[in-house]
Amino acid sequence: MAKRSRKPAVGRGGPSQPASPETARRARWVWWLVAIVAVGGAFVVWRLARPAPPRLAVVRTPDQNILLVTIDTLRADALGCYGGQAATPNLDRLAADGVRYDFAHAHAVMTLPSHASILTGLYPFQHGIRENSGYRLPPGTQTLATLVGSQGYDTGAFIGGFPLDSRFGLDAGFGLYDDQMNETQQSSEFALAERPADVVVRRALDWLGARQRRWFAWVHVFDPHAPYRPPGEYAARYASNPYAGEVAFVDAALGPLLDRVRSAADRPTLVIVTGDHGEGLGDHGEATHGMFAYEATLRIPLVIAQIGAQIGAQVGGASREAPAGGRGVVSAQPVQHVDLAPTVTAALALGAPAQGPGRSLLDPIADGDANARASYFEALSPSLNRGWAPLRGVLVGRGKFIDLPLWETYDLARDPAETANLADKDPARRQVLEARLREFGPTDPGARRAEDPETIARLRSLGYTSGSPSALRKAYTEDDDPKRLVDLDQAMHRGLVLFQEGRAREAIDVYRGIVSRRPDMTIASLHLAFLQWEAGEAGQAIATLKAARDKAAADPEVEWRLGMYVSETGATAEALPLLEQAGRQPGAGVDALNALGICYARAGRSADALATFQRILTIDARDAMAWQNIGSVHLQAGRRDEAREAFRRSIEINPGWAASYTGLGVVELQSGNRRAAIAAWTQAVDLNPSDFDALFNLATELINDGQAAAARPYVERFVRAAPPAFYAKDIARLRAWLARSP
Repeated sequence: MAKRSRKPAVGRGGPSQPASPETARRARWVWWLVAIVAVGGAFVVWRLARPAPPRLAVVRTPDQNILLVTIDTLRADALGCYGGQAATPNLDRLAADGVRYDFAHAHAVMTLPSHASILTGLYPFQHGIRENSGYRLPPGTQTLATLVGSQGYDTGAFIGGFPLDSRFGLDAGFGLYDDQMNETQQSSEFALAERPADVVVRRALDWLGARQRRWFAWVHVFDPHAPYRPPGEYAARYASNPYAGEVAFVDAALGPLLDRVRSAADRPTLVIVTGDHGEGLGDHGEATHGMFAYEATLRIPLVIAQIGAQIGAQVGGASREAPAGGRGVVSAQPVQHVDLAPTVTAALALGAPAQGPGRSLLDPIADGDANARASYFEALSPSLNRGWAPLRGVLVGRGKFIDLPLWETYDLARDPAETANLADKDPARRQVLEARLREFGPTDPGARRAEDPETIARLRSLGYTSGSPSALRKAYTEDDDPKRLVDLDQAMHRGLVLFQEGRAREAIDVYRGIVSRRPDMTIASLHLAFLQWEAGEAGQAIATLKAARDKAAADPEVEWRLGMYVSETGATAEALPLLEQAGRQPGAGVDALNALGICYARAGRSADALATFQRILTIDARDAMAWQNIGSVHLQAGRRDEAREAFRRSIEINPGWAASYTGLGVVELQSGNRRAAIAAWTQAVDLNPSDFDALFNLATELINDGQAAAARPYVERFVRAAPPAFYAKDIARLRAWLARSP
């Protein structure tokens, strides 16, 4: 692997803007002179001699619908029509009706920035979203939805995973942005925040059934994302390859949607199906995605077809593209995600968008021009979250350059698996490609906003880390290259899997090792503290967070979580300054405010507690946790009617929020309604088996009600699972009951 002789890399720092067209043209002219003099004919080898690429055969008319389907974490080689192991008859049929692009690439290997490029036609350094957390699409940014919505189209988006939640800004222009995930029932930050493809498709079909006008629908399905747990028959059929099982399930789920569009009699529909990025599956040591930008995660499938009503006829006097082999064929032309927006606007006869570097795939392009075109890509998550070296790169034809402390250069025509790094063997080629990367200008990630703990937790549940590096750095060494740290990434994933399998002690050991090696990885410290807390090791969890605070730069989540843990131990005087500091931050999240309100309540400051919970409701009036805690404050003050009403408001907002049933049970018991209390606690335990307060109350009151047989399973569960650090006396009490009860 080639070693960099200078640091930082070209393009690091400075304003986050692309080079001007004039500068870019000048740079390209200079580059060609350099290429001719320094490289001679070497680059010609990388420009493949091909016949003119097939053109996408469509009717260009505004009187058509647009269906964009994005499949999260979909490798280019996953679909059946790409030679994959998954059975995908529905998407294979779509490919037979249009064009399948065999060399299509994303610009980022994370869900949010990649989708921002798809919808805006801009590179990440242009639209400003560089990672799944800490960034928002700037208000006023033109997207496909804002553009076609202004032309009288109905617009709807149907989202399968939390990384595309409306809070991140991609909802602009959509009349309906359906992003309601299944709400988390438990407090565990590792609970998933997604919904299955068949549910997403059903919501989209319901919306389409009510459309009278032209429409633009975006359907996003999340299922191929790790962990791979295909449902039902797909689990058995793909036992040896569960990732392929997820892909096959997605294809089956999309079948009814594609059938509905295909059978439409009113107007044709332009259908675009692509992945936001791929998946490592162990290639180059990467289990999932986000760390590297090898072809496993950067290359994506792309299928475009126009199907539905009378697509071979003239529509509203619009002209039809000559097929020229453009249906049911494979194109080897290099294409990019930024090409999709101008392709849609060209198909609708709206002209080219006013922004963006992309090209319409409906327009002819000479093979030489296609292979001389550069495509920018990046993978910044390890740098932003862990303090590792940032990864940027460029594709030119089949040539690929990855800009890291240890340079990488590949000839994808001869080495598609990227097994032979040519950076040392052919430095002239590397210099040519590096010059092309420099054309994109400064690509500094810019300011990153602090996320609220709830957002961080929900992203982390999907494997997306959102920590902070120890400090902003201007230079990186070879030891900061992700290639040398891939084992730490593997360890992070292994710790998550161990926890999900109920092997918390082993997971704790894994994260201890990570923290020992890289103390600046606060995300590892947060994981470790969480696991220690869940295991009942409150003192160790607090010590871990204090060490993280001392060894790394200030991290809002470290401060907030430390205050919460200290408060939970009863040391409210020590916890309040930490939580009040977190609450004073302009972007304080609802979880930080929730912890502050609870601490106020424990300190007997009920007015401050209620004011804090009301502040949460100004951020989100439908926050079930805030209403639940308002009920708890009223209950603590003996205001049972107000408490009951608050708990009921919480349950009305989210019937799956277990803690509200726990509080309601206490209200009912204090009101003399033991049977109603037992019913409420039963519901709480069913929703969250780890709600040990509800479990203890349920077991105790069943005993008091003379239902010893019904109580026994709950008593045994509590004695077995409740953490002794918090429930030692209660465990002893119920264990004694078991000993004397027949």
